[in-house]
Amino acid sequence: MAKRIEVSGLNAYYGKTRAIEDISMTIEPRSVTAFIGPSGCGKSTFLRTLNRMHEVIPSARVEGKVLLDELDLYGPGVDPVAVRRVIGMVFQRPNPFPTMSIYENVVAGLKLNGVRRKGQLDEIVEKSLRGANLWNEVKDRLGRPGAGLSGGQQQRLCIARAIAVEPQVLLMDEPCSALDPISTLAIEDLIANLKDQYTIVIVTHNMQQAARVSDRTAFFNLAGPGKPGRMVEIDETNKIFTNPSEKATEDYITGRFG
Repeated sequence: MAKRIEVSGLNAYYGKTRAIEDISMTIEPRSVTAFIGPSGCGKSTFLRTLNRMHEVIPSARVEGKVLLDELDLYGPGVDPVAVRRVIGMVFQRPNPFPTMSIYENVVAGLKLNGVRRKGQLDEIVEKSLRGANLWNEVKDRLGRPGAGLSGGQQQRLCIARAIAVEPQVLLMDEPCSALDPISTLAIEDLIANLKDQYTIVIVTHNMQQAARVSDRTAFFNLAGPGKPGRMVEIDETNKIFTNPSEKATEDYITGRFG
């Protein structure tokens, strides 16, 4: 199910302003890759280019290549909606559909894809909620509003909703930034379990979290004042945090800036 992402020469723009420049990297399947760096350096922008969410912003555009195995996601005739089905996304703040029940939240994407048989939906709801480590907490109240759950439970519900459609890649944009430490630990444990099935990419401002959950880490920084963001280096997480190749990475890791 999990697939490799290969990015080459990627630039992203908002109108005439280049937000990130010349990013190339390989994201391995069945692993967790973390993006770290100061605010405004393009981490979330780059994350959104991986499933073509960037282009939903008016005047935003992308140059370069993003390959999902052999498929060029920006190639002619590629449907961006189809891309988002196989590359799911979990956002910074939990965003369950407020008028829907827990059950309806999980099956929302499935119904859009034409799945209607109740027995099949029931099976996928249980599988997805178990996969998000939420089943035992909500199995007796699936008909209640998803917005009535705690913040940490809502974020796990959003993860269940994302994995219900069986994506190949899961993108997470600071998924724990609005959560308490206990809920954060639950999400981190979940990420460790999910990486056996999915390619996971996470943006985080919490360097300790990156060190705990990721296999590889990419450090992003601004090229200079008023300049676009760029990737400084990517390597095994242990090496990035103990012996980075670039001085800018060491300065950020040790708190000299950022």
